[in-house]
Amino acid sequence: MSMYISNGKPRVVIVGGGFGGLYAAKRLKKADVEVILIDRGTSHVFQPLLYQCATGLLSEGQIASPLRHLLEDQKNANVVLGEAKSVDAEAKVLTASRFDGSTFDLSYDYLIVAAGMRQSYHGQEDFIKWAPGMKTLDDALAIRRSLVAAFEMAESLPTAEERRPWLTFAVAGGGPTGVEIAGQIRELAMHALTNEFRAIDPEEARVLLFHGDDRVLPSFSRALSASAGRTLEKIGVETHLGVHVTDVSETEVETTDKKTKEKRRYETRTILWTAGVEAVPFVEALAGALGVKQVGGGRIEVGRDLTVPGHPDVWVVGDIMSLDKLPGVAEVAMQGGRYAGNQIAAIVENGGPNGKPFKYRDLGTAAYISRRHALLQAGPIRMSGFLGWVSWGVIHIAFLAGFRNRVSTALNWGVTLASKTRRERAITYGDPETARQPYN
Repeated sequence: MSMYISNGKPRVVIVGGGFGGLYAAKRLKKADVEVILIDRGTSHVFQPLLYQCATGLLSEGQIASPLRHLLEDQKNANVVLGEAKSVDAEAKVLTASRFDGSTFDLSYDYLIVAAGMRQSYHGQEDFIKWAPGMKTLDDALAIRRSLVAAFEMAESLPTAEERRPWLTFAVAGGGPTGVEIAGQIRELAMHALTNEFRAIDPEEARVLLFHGDDRVLPSFSRALSASAGRTLEKIGVETHLGVHVTDVSETEVETTDKKTKEKRRYETRTILWTAGVEAVPFVEALAGALGVKQVGGGRIEVGRDLTVPGHPDVWVVGDIMSLDKLPGVAEVAMQGGRYAGNQIAAIVENGGPNGKPFKYRDLGTAAYISRRHALLQAGPIRMSGFLGWVSWGVIHIAFLAGFRNRVSTALNWGVTLASKTRRERAITYGDPETARQPYN
């Protein structure tokens, strides 16, 4: 075990390189502090567009930017690759592990935790083998491999009966991610692949969307939710409401009706899971160290200044923060990270926080449904259809990290819209050892 040596300035340790952590670090650029941002990955990933990476519209490089690159001009900041494991709140030390399993310590004066959430399987961890989630680049590339392989398998099979399971795609969860991936699979089939296959018609692909609520996108107004439902129906997504996915296997998915408890099974070789999230394991260790209880999904309740009660030197921001039922969206994390950075800068410069409570400014929530159709909800503003789609595009381009990613993504969208092609369809086998092996 080793310890990172402090340079003598107050040290701010930030756990997580997502929106919350990155915006906190950038806010501290001019503060007289040492900033250490630790993340288990090397890049800031724009999670709202993971589904477009999974369906061949964007490359992983267009939605991920190296953290070191994003902070290269911030001389008081250092990036550390590692996974936060535990905290000693009394000694103010965070312990993390490296790639090789060795551990190291980071002392801190101020701690910002923006560790984020992961996909929740509600206690059924074995589901992940057959039903990948949509929270990481690994998820997106695994889904891309499943989708592309399914169409290729169907092309090689002689009968419609044999092809049917390979051309049936099941999506668990009717929130924004589930709706977006379901719509994108149909678009992939209807536009990008339709002229490339000889034995099958990709447009015959069935997309089954299962959701436990009485409507998709329950976080949106009923009018926008209904609009999304009609668009999904129009493009051929089969929506099944009021059901939970209760079992998955290599060849089937089982649903259970919430009211009647009736069970149904569907043959499918591709199952995607977007039904719920939970805090990453480190948050449980943090809660234990701070002597606080976790609430819904493993989140940690914070005060109006985003600190953990009884711990004025620890801020929790982003998806793992529980305050006023704020949603787990990028803008909440951005504003929370920026606020925590402001507070620490004020303490260092003025001897105390600025005293202003965190106030979230709702800039809206958006969801892509299909080509030229998206939803946008911001306060009293409600948009759908083409206007919502344009607004959705502007917002996502603005939030992407890095000028190069913004330009290349906008160009890629334009080419795809004009030509209906999707070039980012290369698949990997996971690792070199697996890639060397025969299929059987």
